[in-house]
Amino acid sequence: MKKRAYLLLASFLVIALVAGCGGPEVVGDEGEFGEKTTIRVAALKGPTGIGLVKLMAANEEGTAANHYEFELVGAPDEIVALLTSKSVDVAAVPTNLAAVLYNKTQGDIQLMAINTLGVLYIVEKGDSVHSLADLAGRTITGTGQGSTPEYALNFLLEKKGLIPGQDVTVDFLAEHGELASLLVAGRVDLALLPEPFVTTVVEKADDVRVALDLSEEWRGAMAREGNPDVELAMGCLVVRREFAAEEGEALRDFLAEYQESTAFANEHLEQAAQLVAKYGILADAALAQKAIPNCNIVYLDGGEMKASAQAFLQVLHRANPKAVGGQLPGQDFYYEEEG
Repeated sequence: MKKRAYLLLASFLVIALVAGCGGPEVVGDEGEFGEKTTIRVAALKGPTGIGLVKLMAANEEGTAANHYEFELVGAPDEIVALLTSKSVDVAAVPTNLAAVLYNKTQGDIQLMAINTLGVLYIVEKGDSVHSLADLAGRTITGTGQGSTPEYALNFLLEKKGLIPGQDVTVDFLAEHGELASLLVAGRVDLALLPEPFVTTVVEKADDVRVALDLSEEWRGAMAREGNPDVELAMGCLVVRREFAAEEGEALRDFLAEYQESTAFANEHLEQAAQLVAKYGILADAALAQKAIPNCNIVYLDGGEMKASAQAFLQVLHRANPKAVGGQLPGQDFYYEEEG
């Protein structure tokens, strides 16, 4: 009995020593040894959030490299509050908002990747517009007065030699949904609309068609200026500089997983659409499946990201400095992985 007691005591001592000397940690909820880094991620509902869905599903299943806490919001102001209060670490936002946040936080916000190209289209009830030149003498009804849609359209019109307000009239409404309803009802025949409203209108009205893709027009305008690889960079991923400095390895894992997630959104439309609806990024899976191809979900980093973002922000800055926070961001705005 004494010998057995001594053996049991020795076993307990060995276990205690191993635990005290940094031995394997207890298996957690992730089903593996060690703890995952927590990354708090915010995104706007709509196109800029679509690229996250596969990563959101992997996180829910416990198979992601990090542990993610996702927060989806309906308005840019909510993202601003979350980032400036340091309540989130990473966010998917409009690219001009990234510049505004950089200026607002004295450089604390950095741009990591472009995740959404243009989602703006000229939609026509009819079949008379096939180029920007065809807009001469016409009236376009749009949304987004005093913001990116107006400035992007004006830039493209001017590059075609058309003066906004003189050669082309643009009337603005406050709500995308109101404009979509007017198109379907036949009360507007030419409109500037973003996705997913474009898909909604085309589905409901047989005589409404996509006349012009502003992403293609932007690409052409930039190519004519000697910048063939510059895209209309409307949405992006940002990170807090402090978090990037402290959690570089975890952030690299996130970017790799996010890149895979964007590819999934484009290559597996039906599955991606189901997830988009599940997580409330768009309300309806059928609509999402038809809209995703027109949402231009991408992953651009490095030089391609920088060139596209700089060109886009310069256009906005010339139109209205307030659109980018008063001044163009410095070179430290662009995140670069160490090593």
